[in-house]
Amino acid sequence: MSVLLHTNPVNPQKRHIQRVVEALTEGKLVSYPTDTTYGIGCDLLNKRAIEKIYALKKRDRRKPVSILCSDLKELSQYGVISNSAYRILRRLLPGPYTFILPATPLVPKVMLTPQKMVGVRIPDCRIVQDMVKGLGRPLISTSATVENGAILNDPEEIERRFRGLIEIVIVEECPGEPSSIIDLTGDEPVLIRRGLGDLSWIE
Repeated sequence: MSVLLHTNPVNPQKRHIQRVVEALTEGKLVSYPTDTTYGIGCDLLNKRAIEKIYALKKRDRRKPVSILCSDLKELSQYGVISNSAYRILRRLLPGPYTFILPATPLVPKVMLTPQKMVGVRIPDCRIVQDMVKGLGRPLISTSATVENGAILNDPEEIERRFRGLIEIVIVEECPGEPSSIIDLTGDEPVLIRRGLGDLSWIE
């Protein structure tokens, strides 16, 4: 049975964050609220844990998972950022957006697309930011969904669905709507999926 962990969303208890970080360090999977949907994630540097993510979601390897970073400096280690892309990222992050960027060599090969692109996020969520900072490196993350693509937004349901596969589920409210996905690999930004966040600048 997974642990349901109740924490303060504004000022997360350090002991709770430390418990989550220890689980991630041990290669366990954790589920957490973000500024969009509940995520399921693991340590970026743990290949076995990344394989668990793909197995848990029965995910097509051609559909990449995202990297959750704590700030732009960290994000720039995993995605190649042009000057024009940097201006967009600086204006909109942290926020409910996933940006597609060319991957740097630091991105694990197991999660690269054939085009060597990567999705990156900096959620506007204190819990996630504290988790990433505590771990000292980004998380590999995917939305908590079931086979038909339906989004799970109830932590108790997430625990039931993935019992024995996820170590900790952090209990907190989140919007339950997906992020907007924007491709920044070309000369102009391209909207791939309409989700949360202001998109007036791209339309």
